[in-house]
Amino acid sequence: MTASLIPSHRRRRPFYGWWIVLGAVVGQFAAMGVAGQISGVFLRPMTDDLGWAAADYTLGTSAAFVAGGIAGFFVGPFVDRYGARPLMLIGGVMYGLALVGISRVNEVWQFIALQTLAGGLGFAMVGPLVVNVTLSKWFVLRRGWAITIGSMGVSLAALIMPVSMTAVVDANGWRTGYAVMGVLVWCLVIPVALLMRRTPEDYGLQPDGKEEAAEPTAAELAQRAAMQRDFANSYTRSEAVRTGALWMLVVGFGLNMAAVSAFLVHAIPFATDEAFTRAEAASAFSAVGLANFSSKFVWGFGLQRFQVRNVAFAAFLASASGAGLLIAAVNLEALPLLVAGFLAWGFGFGGTIPIGEFVWARYFGRRYLGAVRSVGQPVTILLGSLGPISLALYYDASGSYGWAFAGLAASYVLGGSLILLSREPQRPEPAEPPAEVAAANVGVEGAPAGGG
Repeated sequence: MTASLIPSHRRRRPFYGWWIVLGAVVGQFAAMGVAGQISGVFLRPMTDDLGWAAADYTLGTSAAFVAGGIAGFFVGPFVDRYGARPLMLIGGVMYGLALVGISRVNEVWQFIALQTLAGGLGFAMVGPLVVNVTLSKWFVLRRGWAITIGSMGVSLAALIMPVSMTAVVDANGWRTGYAVMGVLVWCLVIPVALLMRRTPEDYGLQPDGKEEAAEPTAAELAQRAAMQRDFANSYTRSEAVRTGALWMLVVGFGLNMAAVSAFLVHAIPFATDEAFTRAEAASAFSAVGLANFSSKFVWGFGLQRFQVRNVAFAAFLASASGAGLLIAAVNLEALPLLVAGFLAWGFGFGGTIPIGEFVWARYFGRRYLGAVRSVGQPVTILLGSLGPISLALYYDASGSYGWAFAGLAASYVLGGSLILLSREPQRPEPAEPPAEVAAANVGVEGAPAGGG
């Protein structure tokens, strides 16, 4: 079924994995651009119009996180076995329908239900877990760059969506804004799904587009051995859960997720409640996208040159400093400091996805990566779901954000420290790569694999 989908004249054509990278850019722009990136744009208009508390809105966001975490437990093994295409097709349709549905809600329960469907199930089926597991299977030696480039879609979403959706909402209302986002998801995610393929081996290719040379050089032999080790020494899900490294990553990235989700939802309201107009806050927030985008080259270089745990700690510290600068900007009513805070936070946030995906593949290999990622996903996202609702409850009780953003900075530092202290698991006796590694077509823990 698969050989005809990718032409056999591979030497004259670009490696198909780079088409998947392009799809990742577009797909993550859509998935992230209508999710956390613009929550702050809708919070005040929607709650003011419907008479809701801030906690009502963020309860929908937190419910979506929980649903996404649970869905991720099943999505990961599905990607290993069948690939991203069917998930993204179904998820894209569902995501768009739910967003259009939100444009018609009047009750809190309706919003929570549809937000759970959109930001939970829909996002889990089209978001970073699906896309980046796929990229990790197509790239080994260039994995750092592939994931980093793919995550530029997140950067572009942060650069474009807050300002553009603020303009749409302010001119036409929040209901029109949600309808526009639903159509955007359909237009971008469904075509991207058609680009996706499960593994290069399904199509007679090697990761990174490497060709089998008749007389390979020493460097080519070393690269081939590295790819075979990455496959053969991969951890199954049951093996991975018995390592301390997995749980340090889960909690570390969970604390990061809590801070990220809270920042995305509450940063603009924090700025507008205390010192700045909506236009000023949204324009300053666009600095997140600029810093996020420009940081990709730094993080991509770092992932190829340095220990991934050190790179992760640096990214988390950058985000922590951004939260601190935001507090200073609000207290001093200084717009330049607000921009600087968003720049620093965006620079750190730019490393979150590529570093997170890279470290899982580096620690546990690519063969069962979807299954391994999915076991930590519910815990990580559960922690992440506590961020927005915790800040909303604090705000509703105190009338201001006060020390809440200082808590976000502390969460970054603690999470980064856990990852810094983690170590790549080492097997007592590394497995010998099987002779058929290059042609393996294996699903989850030995299950038969499907196409796509």
